[in-house]
Amino acid sequence: MACTTCSSGSCGTSNKSTDGTTKVAGCGSGGACGCNKMNVFDWLSNLDLPVVEKYNIVEVRFRNGRKEFFRNANYLDLTTGEAVIIEAQSGFDLGHITLQGELVRLQMLKKKVKESDDIKNILRTATLKDLEKYEQAQARNLPTLFRTRQIVQEQGVKMKLSDVEFQADNTKATFYYSADDRVDFRELIKLLAAEFKIRVEMKQISLRQEAGRLGGIGSCGRELCCSTWLTDFKSVSTSAARYQNLSLNPSKLSGQCGRLKCCLNYELETYMDALKDIPNLEKPLNTQKGTAHLYKTDIFKKLMWFGYNEETIWHPVTVKRVFEVMALNEKGIAPATLLEDEIEVKTLTPIKSSILDRVNESSKKSRKSDNKKNQKNNQNQGQKQNQVQTQKNNQNQAQKPNQSQKPQPKPNVNQNQNQKNKPKPNQGQKQNQTQGQNQGQKQNQGQNQKPQNKPNNNQNNQNNKNNNNNNNNNNQAKKK
Repeated sequence: MACTTCSSGSCGTSNKSTDGTTKVAGCGSGGACGCNKMNVFDWLSNLDLPVVEKYNIVEVRFRNGRKEFFRNANYLDLTTGEAVIIEAQSGFDLGHITLQGELVRLQMLKKKVKESDDIKNILRTATLKDLEKYEQAQARNLPTLFRTRQIVQEQGVKMKLSDVEFQADNTKATFYYSADDRVDFRELIKLLAAEFKIRVEMKQISLRQEAGRLGGIGSCGRELCCSTWLTDFKSVSTSAARYQNLSLNPSKLSGQCGRLKCCLNYELETYMDALKDIPNLEKPLNTQKGTAHLYKTDIFKKLMWFGYNEETIWHPVTVKRVFEVMALNEKGIAPATLLEDEIEVKTLTPIKSSILDRVNESSKKSRKSDNKKNQKNNQNQGQKQNQVQTQKNNQNQAQKPNQSQKPQPKPNVNQNQNQKNKPKPNQGQKQNQTQGQNQGQKQNQGQNQKPQNKPNNNQNNQNNKNNNNNNNNNNQAKKK
């Protein structure tokens, strides 16, 4: 088994499911439990090496990535990720195998661990009772951490307690702390031993080791390097940020530990190699336009950005050109600009008369064609305006009543009596009267109705004359 939460088998092994497919064993928590923390890939595990005897030292991992080397003196058949009981200074402890074989020898050389009799032995593989006891001991870590912090505050000890780790036999606890100065914690150990009834061990760690034990997410969005794979903490200086043209902002350059980020050293060598081709400017460049100051350098594109005193624009200049300007300034020569040594003045060639004549003829033709188009457009617009005005005049005349037709007065009673006494007109006269009246009514009806066809002014004048003639005939008939 790999950890307390692994129910599907040991990490690094494979199990067959009911469907017949093989699945990778392990807890499946995605690294939250720490069962794969600081693991080393065994790329020699599937190779049959010509070795007479297998290397009997294995690497064992404990809580929060702590690793140590132990000897398999009993030559137990062990697998990677299996829980084993190992020998401790007092009692026993439980750990998980992370590496075995020839790679262990290489890891010991890397960490400078000598193969001697001081290496402790593996006692046996862990049983269910051992695992239950181990879980009970791990359950005491958080309550002990909180209570110890309260005791530290009460005693006024200037230290920061970061983690507590209980041994598997529940008889010893290791307290990890960080402090800027030396701390006298002799009285604190007595209080902790009386409080928890265990043997106490205090271990001071650096801020980077503390961040590696606790873990977290960096500004890049990935898990911290010190908690996943980084084991050697090298010193990082601000010069690494200067070489990479980074802003010296402490909030951006510092990690969760409060120190400069370890990743500043990752690409430092490539930047140092690229800077060999970049000139080292100790003073600004002199040109006829003015003095140019360096504001920015693009190392990989090999461009240098300069700006003049009176301008706010930056001019990109290649590295090759910067070397040329520096050589001219050493000789006491100032080039015209950053990009050119001298400004060439080009003389304009005179234009031939034949070309000018062709240009004038083409311009005249274009003017004539434009004038003709404008005249046609003006004529069409004038005709349309005349038609619209005539239509409006015809409609207004059709709507106005005839001035020649006067309203007839109301007949009086005396006039009616006189008309009765008068002799009756002849039939011919009656016919003339009826015809005149019918014609007048038809004309009035035509005036009230909307004209379907738009009449002309001549037709309106003829209609008015006919109406006047009919009215005169009616008046003569009445007189008779």
